[in-house]
Amino acid sequence: MLAVAEQSGCVITVSRALPGPRAPPAEKVFQRVAGSGHPEQAGADTCGALALKENGLWSCSGVILDQGLGIVLCHGTIFSPFLSLPIDTAWSDCRLLRAEDFSQDLQIQVQYVAESKSTRESGSKKDMGATSIQLGFNPLSNHGGVPSGIQQCQAELLLLVPCLEFHNALSMLFHQADNWHFSSLEEEQESVTLQKALAHLHWFAVLHILSPCMPGMGTLSCMPASELQKGRTLFTCGSPFGSFYPNIFINSLSKGVVSNLAGESNAVILTDARCLPGTEGGGVFAVQEDCLKLVGLIVAPLCWKAGEWVGLTLVCSVGHILESLQQVLDVSENSLCLSLPHVTQHIESVVANPWPGQCLMAAVVLVECDRSWGSGVLLNPRMVVTCRHVVAQTFNVRIHGIRRHAMAENCGTTRGRVVFMTQKTSPYDVAVLELDESFDGIPEPVLGSQFRTGEDVSILSFGIFGKRCGPSVTSGILSAVVTVDDAPVMLQTTCAVHGGSSGGALMATHTGELLGIIASNTRDSSVGATYPHLNFSVPISVLEPVLQQYHQSQDLRAFQQLNQASGAVAAAWRLQSKPTRVLPSRL
Repeated sequence: MLAVAEQSGCVITVSRALPGPRAPPAEKVFQRVAGSGHPEQAGADTCGALALKENGLWSCSGVILDQGLGIVLCHGTIFSPFLSLPIDTAWSDCRLLRAEDFSQDLQIQVQYVAESKSTRESGSKKDMGATSIQLGFNPLSNHGGVPSGIQQCQAELLLLVPCLEFHNALSMLFHQADNWHFSSLEEEQESVTLQKALAHLHWFAVLHILSPCMPGMGTLSCMPASELQKGRTLFTCGSPFGSFYPNIFINSLSKGVVSNLAGESNAVILTDARCLPGTEGGGVFAVQEDCLKLVGLIVAPLCWKAGEWVGLTLVCSVGHILESLQQVLDVSENSLCLSLPHVTQHIESVVANPWPGQCLMAAVVLVECDRSWGSGVLLNPRMVVTCRHVVAQTFNVRIHGIRRHAMAENCGTTRGRVVFMTQKTSPYDVAVLELDESFDGIPEPVLGSQFRTGEDVSILSFGIFGKRCGPSVTSGILSAVVTVDDAPVMLQTTCAVHGGSSGGALMATHTGELLGIIASNTRDSSVGATYPHLNFSVPISVLEPVLQQYHQSQDLRAFQQLNQASGAVAAAWRLQSKPTRVLPSRL
């Protein structure tokens, strides 16, 4: 099944044609493009390409949409340094960009694997026209030494098109005040502001391989992003570091889930699949009936907010890209573009199986308090459990019901009051809220009773976007169950957790059971680094006895048991072998 992704993946390298062989680089150093480096294009800011210093080569990943025609789709900003038009007006005012809008000496190389890794590893005897890959470290500029099994062909640029639905959703979702960046702060120049990044992140390029010789798949099957649901499994296929050592990195696979969706028909997809620089333009696939369907293209593999990595990958729906392409084909004069409607119309609607966490998703609420927010879990129509550090004495709770689309507005808002907060000396950072209104239509969560180290888990919370597009989902495993006197007192997971996630739900992925309440992630104060994939939750087994006692007696004194935890429990939550002082929550 994964061979579909590997066979459709490719690496695009763009450069200026130079006479004679290109000399090996003096220093094998690559960087994300933050300026073109060409005098006539000074100040051309791009995000979504990798450059190899000393050589003037830019590269990214791509997807071969049609094997027979040799049609390739990739991210458009790799071509920014070669624009003949003014950068600002080209990205903002043009309906499309043609080949003649770029430098005449533009040279494009496409590398792809003639035989997928999965096929080789399974011992297939089918002749794919190439021998197996031999691992080695070859300089990027050594065009004469292409690794065995990787084909390299010249390609031509047909056109670039903007996806306006994607752009509109990005502008609504990512705000300058949140200090968003789409590459690491060390790689990105200060001049590449969010505003400049949003100006060109929605452009995509269509290429034609001049001498395609690719037997097999024909036209790649695609599916509309409108069929996606949060929590659904996704696979990504891209080449980390672009064409830097492709025999090692080409068509590397990653796995994650749909973390969030935004825009018209889900034009914007966020996934927690871990991708690296150079995978821009790589394919994102969903599984349908044991087949992979292309659902999107990687736009930015790194998302940073306020200087902290959030561990999510930004993806554009391929259906929206192909619709944008279809709209401009009638104004293109390239004869090859006449064959593109066959490619753009190859989108299949699918029926998604229900995700076990969909019911619990409806019980996850946004807790607003002044200008900050956190998350909470609705345990019954009038009661929310969250974290102590999230709430004040007055607050708003925003209830998000089960929705098919991420931006739907069928949610309610109510006020309530804090009926219990643990003391600051208690290791359990817990608060219980009573709502002014009942939400009878939301199913009560099923509480888990067992915690299995290594099991698949998900976190549902209002993290990085707050109320802009509903709760996000991140996936991982239950990496540790910390016990005191054989009773679980802390759960550790590898799911990505961000500011605003406190009070959210830790869920068993395959059953939908509520396992715990998110309390903190990990921060190294000495270097100022936050680790989103190392976080801790209060086990639901700690809360269940006191909740049951409260339901029976309606006596708030039942919650006082949470203030009576032993010193060993306190030491565990302080991440210390010996208790010294109470540390504040990390979120």
